[in-house]
Amino acid sequence: MYSRTNLDSYDLAYLINLFSKIDFGKDHHTKDILGRIYEYFIGKFAEAEGRKGGEFYTPRSLTKLIVEILDVREGRIFDPACGSGGFFIAALERLQRDGIERELISIYGQESKEFVWKICKMNLIIRGAEGDIRWGDSYHDDKFFDLRADYVVSNPPFNDSGWGRDRIEENDPRFRYGIPPENNANYVWIQHYIYHLSPKGKAGFVMANGALSVGRVEGEIRKK
Repeated sequence: MYSRTNLDSYDLAYLINLFSKIDFGKDHHTKDILGRIYEYFIGKFAEAEGRKGGEFYTPRSLTKLIVEILDVREGRIFDPACGSGGFFIAALERLQRDGIERELISIYGQESKEFVWKICKMNLIIRGAEGDIRWGDSYHDDKFFDLRADYVVSNPPFNDSGWGRDRIEENDPRFRYGIPPENNANYVWIQHYIYHLSPKGKAGFVMANGALSVGRVEGEIRKK
């Protein structure tokens, strides 16, 4: 995404010059115009993709709501299914609104799809923000095994089947309440969030209604 383009050098130079001539106004940095434009097109692309679009884009209304409920301020914020990074952007916007220095929050994210991982990194770069965003499968390759976050936020894949239960080790410390069945990963994610919370950490995430209608194994996990 960063190094490959279908545009020839002339067209690319033309686009750079065209954007360079746009007058965003003296206070365009505070208005975050480029960031809003970028997120607008991410949202439109997600709409065009339909159901698949939900894999990398969470509506702004939802990310803002969860960030407000958790009262995100300084500390470590982690999303193990971060998509395009909408929760991170909502947190940064809240800090700016409340006059809190963005350097007081540390951003950590993991995304399993390389293309979406790049979108997330670009989403932060455009806003002049930094984050430790890693590409990998959270089910079987937890890139932040030692991280204990103050805020865990996420909109994971719903009712994910065939998630690879047979690849989980019996002594995996994330699953102290039990290993969920192969046909549904909802309680894989929930336990993953719990594992990554600091002692006083808080989690806010979206989960399918099906997580309430559980089978025997999941029911035991939920009780614990």
